[in-house]
Amino acid sequence: MTARRWFATLVGAALVAQSASPALGNDKKAPARFGALEAPLPDATRGAALAWLKQATNNNAAKVRQAEAVWKQDERSVLDRLAETFAIGDERAAKLLREARDILTPAPIEVPAVLRDAKAPAFFRANLALAYARTLSGRRVHEEALESLKLFTPEQTADPAAYLFHRAVCEHALLVRDDAAKTISRLLGQALDSPERYKTVGALMLLDMQTWKDKDLGAVARKMGNIERRLEIARGGPQTQKLQKEVVLRLDELIKELENKAKKQGGS
Repeated sequence: MTARRWFATLVGAALVAQSASPALGNDKKAPARFGALEAPLPDATRGAALAWLKQATNNNAAKVRQAEAVWKQDERSVLDRLAETFAIGDERAAKLLREARDILTPAPIEVPAVLRDAKAPAFFRANLALAYARTLSGRRVHEEALESLKLFTPEQTADPAAYLFHRAVCEHALLVRDDAAKTISRLLGQALDSPERYKTVGALMLLDMQTWKDKDLGAVARKMGNIERRLEIARGGPQTQKLQKEVVLRLDELIKELENKAKKQGGS
């Protein structure tokens, strides 16, 4: 089987499995309908980025030249070039992205104010949020990455497929199953120019969630993995303690269930 056929089979299997499962987003409400999602042409994004920069820097010629040089680097992704343009034109964006990339900087505990600044253009905030969330997700800081993405829609960004992919990764990691399924469905079905690696990982996440049960050992293991992740990024506190108590309680229940089962079998 060729790689392309294998990929198509995987995506098809994931979509069929989802449609057959009532647990993944198929509630009583009619599903929302969305149109196809396509990224703007790179030249259009470049034009919007330079227009933003000129306004943000009062048409600073040196910074405009610096950004123009960035946009000539065709080997880089549009999102990477957008993020660098924002860093050139806005010190808040530069600081935000710099700290997000620095693994020695503590993980954030709230969504940055710049992303909520209604006075700033939506083009700037939405794409900065995507670049920021992508970096945080790579550091496994999924909570603030997801909350940053939730402020916007994929249609507001220059890379809708990246938005959907990174949002799905966060939702899957945080065990928000129904939300993750809906996001992945959009990634597989509406993001026309999505890279195959996004769709492959999305399909694998969707298939993985088909095996999830709410109270088995697998659920305990997933929750323990989330606790471990939170501790690795120094995210202790009440929420982590709550998760730890839930794990201990469920393990106690499972042990009692096994003991009762063993007693019944011994008596028979």
